[in-house]
Amino acid sequence: DSAYKQEEGVIYHARDMAVARAKINALPVVLVSATPSLETVQNIEIKKYKKIQLKTRFGGARLPKIKAIDMREVNIESNRWLSKPIQSAIKNTIDSGEQTALFLNRRGYAPLTLCRACGYRLQCSNCSTWLVEHRKKRVLNCHHCGFSIPLQEKCPECEVEGKLAACGPGVERLAEEVESLFPNARIQIATSDTMSSPSAAENVIKRIIDHQVDIVVGTQVIAKGHHFPMMTLIGVVDADLGLSGGDLRAAEQTYQLLHQVSGRAGRAKHDGNVILQTFMPEHLVMKALISGQRDQFLKEESIARLENDLPPYGHLVSLIFSGTDNNEVSAFASKLASLARKQVGINKKITIYGPAPAPFTFLRNKYRHRILIKAKDRLQVQSYLRQLLANCQPKSRVRVQVDVDPHSFL
Repeated sequence: DSAYKQEEGVIYHARDMAVARAKINALPVVLVSATPSLETVQNIEIKKYKKIQLKTRFGGARLPKIKAIDMREVNIESNRWLSKPIQSAIKNTIDSGEQTALFLNRRGYAPLTLCRACGYRLQCSNCSTWLVEHRKKRVLNCHHCGFSIPLQEKCPECEVEGKLAACGPGVERLAEEVESLFPNARIQIATSDTMSSPSAAENVIKRIIDHQVDIVVGTQVIAKGHHFPMMTLIGVVDADLGLSGGDLRAAEQTYQLLHQVSGRAGRAKHDGNVILQTFMPEHLVMKALISGQRDQFLKEESIARLENDLPPYGHLVSLIFSGTDNNEVSAFASKLASLARKQVGINKKITIYGPAPAPFTFLRNKYRHRILIKAKDRLQVQSYLRQLLANCQPKSRVRVQVDVDPHSFL
């Protein structure tokens, strides 16, 4: 799971650290997952790891049935997010005395607030990201640095009142729709906002297990590790959400997350059903989830990575440059990239990409640029990096972070 990758402060992968520590102390390691990473799958294939497979669910429970709703073929009212098939399935589930979870991996009420008079978008003053509306708390938050302002009555740019519009759904907005459709249902929002402490999380989970809740509207905090005996329906509101953004692991991570959240359905004596709302039912991820062909998905994903020397068949290193002066950061990144290409010479086993502004160009009051280094051999790229960084020390106001095997490219 990508959550094991620490990307702030000291950068490391907890899985890899566990394997390294176990090797030092001559201890066994058990890596447990229903959705192993391609790195782990490759280690099994080359006999570095042994595989133990559990072929059935605990207690004889059956795997849920998964189907997709092609959102290109359904009509939904403006500012509504649940298709008629999901609405009908929720009603049937409630009538049967069972529970539903609606999954949308987006906190708050809406991810963007837009002025319909001048087009201005409310943005964080510390980051190049939009402010997220949290209507229950009546604030607009940045989910990256914590910057917060009260809900606005008029546009900060053109000062026209009544034209600010919430764009797109978060879980709060989805819960609002669910309340209007099922006014008698007991609804629980489950996010890191409502489960912000161990006691708060325990209270939410206990309410669900004790069947004091009919419909859970949640983010990925409900996707993993929980056992809800009466949860029989999972509705994924935007199954395509993780497939954009240019991340090389986008398909793999989307498959993992949707497989995990699907696993909350039908874990006890009642059969489970999962409905995926998607605009791309033909996508490899959706087809693999519906058919249950995980190995086929991993095989095809592996072929694509192998053809392009991408992990786990090649190695990436990301150099992140940051500082308060954008020109200074950009100039140093360009200088190091030029030196890096000279140092590579005719070595075709190492490729330099960039420098380029990071997708989040401004984050926590720092400008950011990136270089990506691709190599076929990890040891070779490590010695190359040591020499490169020794030959080009940054100015005191420019910070260089080295991320070996990056999981985020933002």
